[in-house]
Amino acid sequence: MTLTPIQEARLLAAYPAVAALPAAMREAVLRQDAQWVQPAPGTQVFNEGMACQGFPMLLSGEIRVARVAATGRSLELYRVLPGDLCVASTASLFGHHQLAAQGQCTEACELVLLSPAGFAAWAADAGFRNYVFGLFADRLTELMALTEAVAFQRLDQRLASTLLGHGAVLQITHQALADELGTVREIVTRLLKRFEREGWLSLGRERIELLNVAALRLFAAQTTP
Repeated sequence: MTLTPIQEARLLAAYPAVAALPAAMREAVLRQDAQWVQPAPGTQVFNEGMACQGFPMLLSGEIRVARVAATGRSLELYRVLPGDLCVASTASLFGHHQLAAQGQCTEACELVLLSPAGFAAWAADAGFRNYVFGLFADRLTELMALTEAVAFQRLDQRLASTLLGHGAVLQITHQALADELGTVREIVTRLLKRFEREGWLSLGRERIELLNVAALRLFAAQTTP
């Protein structure tokens, strides 16, 4: 479905680099190489090991990007929010290789999907290209931090860190935490029960109430021997 004037205006507001493109270049791509997509929660917008079929520019919702092992275990790499760019899609399109991760909508989304040809046309503009590379570099820094945490930080410390920064009460399943940490639900449940025995949190059905944030933060920051 092609974009309406209102949808185009929303795209330009969310992505200033698109608004800064030469008008003729921008409009040509939006007419011929862009479509408005509204995937439902749980929709796979792209799959690991496949050629990139389009470049998503998110206007509402959230996309979880993860690597999935043959065993079915997954490790969350990052989440794409409105105004963000997807590193996996960017790398695939610039490098002309298969996608290295999968992307799934965690909620109902609205996005503009650029065809590879449309992305290439916009990437020929220095301003848009520099914008993409800038956000790519920011995301790469985050991924390096994730790599360091996985390699050098204990799982219990990573879990404690993951629980922080989301308020006193988290509405989340043990499986969702396991997926984010790249482990299995049983281990996460065991660690959460240990934290509960310490008096750091209280567990409910798809609910975790943090009781001692200071203790969790201190534990997460400990140097691993």
